[in-house]
Amino acid sequence: MNEQLLSLLLVATGQTLYMVGVALLATIVIGLPLGVVLVGTEQGRFLSSPFGSRRAGIVVNRVLDFVVNLGRSVPFIILMVALIPFTRLIVGTFIGPTAAIVPLSVVAIPFFARMVEIAIKEVDDGLLEVAASLGASRWQLVTKVLLPEAAPAMLLGLSTTVTSIINFSAMVGTVAGGGLGDVAIRYGYQQYSWIHIISVIVVIFAIVMVLQGLASWGARRLARRSPRGGPATRRAARRAHAATPAS
Repeated sequence: MNEQLLSLLLVATGQTLYMVGVALLATIVIGLPLGVVLVGTEQGRFLSSPFGSRRAGIVVNRVLDFVVNLGRSVPFIILMVALIPFTRLIVGTFIGPTAAIVPLSVVAIPFFARMVEIAIKEVDDGLLEVAASLGASRWQLVTKVLLPEAAPAMLLGLSTTVTSIINFSAMVGTVAGGGLGDVAIRYGYQQYSWIHIISVIVVIFAIVMVLQGLASWGARRLARRSPRGGPATRRAARRAHAATPAS
């Protein structure tokens, strides 16, 4: 590998990691609470009657479900083009790695929200009943029971999400978004250079393998700390009880 190609790949890899890192942060910050609310506002769940209104819970749940399904159903290349005015409004331009963060976040947030929803639904309802019987508030049910118990599954879901973000980040090269995708298109496709195409594939594959390995390792450690049922139930109940203010 010559120095020019190596330098080009280093810069492009840095841009890709920047795009993926910031988009992943936005995805966690917005997608995590979105997934929790999506589950909680289902019938019979802990947020099914926000503000004391069951109708409000139904409306919130239906709206969020529609938004998540819409975000997951639109092809990324179309979404990326459609978001150009919004991207320009947010960051002042639609070209470059910073601009690419906007469509990457928009496509990843509903995906991760659905992953959070699936992970939380796997938590034993008995945990919530035990914690609720001890007087835990809704906030404590979420932070002391649901999220700790669903953490291993959510971490695996996050690894799937970040893999998708990396794949999508390669597509932003079609609109001058920078990163490894830009290298693959400008040099690999337009100049038909196989060395550039193969190099980009190898780098992306290495990034995905490292992140997937870290996520799997973290999920296993979290699962050992919090096995479902039995001790986990008692621990979660104790956490909720300890966090409950004395009346």
